[in-house]
Amino acid sequence: MSTLYLVATPIGNLSDFSPRSIDVLNSVHAIACEDTRTSGQLLRHFNIGTPTLSFHQHNEHRKTASVIEYLDSGKDIALISDAGTPGISDPGFLPAREAHRNGHRVCAVPGPSALITALSASGLPSDRFLFEGFLPAKKGRSGRIDAIVDQECTVVLFESVHRVIKLAEELSERCTPDRMIAVCRELSKHFEEIIRGPVPVVSNKLREHANLKGEFVIILAGKNYREDPVSPDADKPGL
Repeated sequence: MSTLYLVATPIGNLSDFSPRSIDVLNSVHAIACEDTRTSGQLLRHFNIGTPTLSFHQHNEHRKTASVIEYLDSGKDIALISDAGTPGISDPGFLPAREAHRNGHRVCAVPGPSALITALSASGLPSDRFLFEGFLPAKKGRSGRIDAIVDQECTVVLFESVHRVIKLAEELSERCTPDRMIAVCRELSKHFEEIIRGPVPVVSNKLREHANLKGEFVIILAGKNYREDPVSPDADKPGL
């Protein structure tokens, strides 16, 4: 039985790459990369010389067959994305499914995830959350946003720099004025920033931002969440 490793890679700070991840990438026969040029920089930085092959959303079906051929021949293979955890808004689902179906071992090597990093730092409820990934640019976008606004649990989205202001405005039009949101950008990087507050306030801050660049994770609180002051007495029995 061969093993498919799904290895998380840094989302910005190379120091977040674990020793186990490096060991796995050195031990496998090949590494399937979302972009061999981007991954090549990471691999060279850590002196990883394992052969690579291209594996991205435009060739995922065809290259999944190649991954299974590696595994069927007794060779271990790893899958990495440009940044973060494979399978989370990145290729990974198909090779993992097919590896399971063909009797091979599937092993996730945990590490950086923009989704979890943003949720952890947002200061918004994380006991229940819905991950929506990237919204469509046009067709179906309005309906998806309506459904998101109606959620009782926290919602996590990814958005590009080109549409983040538009998304904030769309949410501001639909949400109550006190609905809380956190817009996280450049996570784990030098210019990491979290803009947090009521949706209309954050929307205005984004429009006025002097240097709005990077990659964005949006955390929207559930529709019934309200910011209550912390009381030291709240933990006492009977209160």
